[in-house]
Amino acid sequence: MKKVELLAPAGDFEKLKTACYFGADAVYVGGKNFSLRAQAGNFSDEELAEAVRYVHERGKKLYVAVNILARNADLAPAEKYFRFLESVGVDGAIVSDTGLIAMALRVAPKLPVNVSTQANVTNAETVRFFAETGVKRVILARELSLKEIAEIHAAVPDVEIEAFVHGAMCISYSGRCLLSNYLSGRDGNRGECVQACRWSYELREKNKGGEWLGVEEDGRGTYIFNSKDLNMISHLGEMIESGVVSFKIEGRMKSSYYVATVVNAYRRAIDAYYARGNAYKDDPLYLCELKKTAHRAFTTAYMLGDNAETVNYSDSQSRGERTFIALVLGYDEEKKRALVEMRNRFRKGDVLEVLSPSDALNEKIAVNRLEDTDGAAVEDAKLVMQKLYLYTDVKLSAGDILRRE
Repeated sequence: MKKVELLAPAGDFEKLKTACYFGADAVYVGGKNFSLRAQAGNFSDEELAEAVRYVHERGKKLYVAVNILARNADLAPAEKYFRFLESVGVDGAIVSDTGLIAMALRVAPKLPVNVSTQANVTNAETVRFFAETGVKRVILARELSLKEIAEIHAAVPDVEIEAFVHGAMCISYSGRCLLSNYLSGRDGNRGECVQACRWSYELREKNKGGEWLGVEEDGRGTYIFNSKDLNMISHLGEMIESGVVSFKIEGRMKSSYYVATVVNAYRRAIDAYYARGNAYKDDPLYLCELKKTAHRAFTTAYMLGDNAETVNYSDSQSRGERTFIALVLGYDEEKKRALVEMRNRFRKGDVLEVLSPSDALNEKIAVNRLEDTDGAAVEDAKLVMQKLYLYTDVKLSAGDILRRE
């Protein structure tokens, strides 16, 4: 049985490598232009060519977001860009603008086109329309239920369905939002969103006497536009049965630690589902892991039907239950020491926890002996990005992450 694809975000090359290491089957990225995450690191043309080579060598795929709502000035450079993506072997372009979809299919016929969730596809006839143009995959709108997704799959079975499985949700319909542009002049539909929906607001109502009355959740105001984060870790089987072939994780603006944590949790859960069926839900590991990185309150959004509880009123985002302390660069089995790169301050006497795709996951390491690369003892690792030797019997691998509660 062919497994569902686990599709991870990669805002830059480091995150791409992290996603691949922790078990993603495919990654999606943005170039320097035409992407709705203009503030991410993103990839130059040279980096995209290198990224294609990197993922293909590992048997994985690379999709590139070309998902802005285009204007006339974008058309000529977009045509050139589609030809470039085809020439370097990109596995698909994620496109929302119908004109750009038509252009890509015309000028780069060997480049698969994946219709973006920004295109607001919510019914079978729209999927059928795109299929007739030559599109092979549609990323459905996030407002659909699993029942509706199954109906679409039954009606148009030859089109691949991709759906979000985890990550930030948008208060606006499939991300079609004017709030950022209105408040800051930065257009969210062209990649410049300031995420004004995540700000704290106070709602005021003018009474007959002319006074303004504060309407507040509490004394700090309330996050009245702030959506909860999607989390479908307990419903993977239902998603697969509905016809979804690609599970998409949101987060090109998120950290490498976030990517590692979420991809690792879903990789393990997907593999467990194929091994044990829905009995995988009995293991609390996956949900526990997802709580160890920054997130908002979790929701299944509209996947299970109507849901009035999708707003996160209390805060913009929690920090998560763990802090990224160091990246493992290598391990010397003979000397029983790992070469690590410091990311957050730690000291001798601390206990660190391992994040790894291997069986070392959640192993505990007491920091008893720490040295710099010259062999001098270190009591307090406080130099950012400093490389250090951490002595431990726990066998680590390059790419593993050390974190602390």
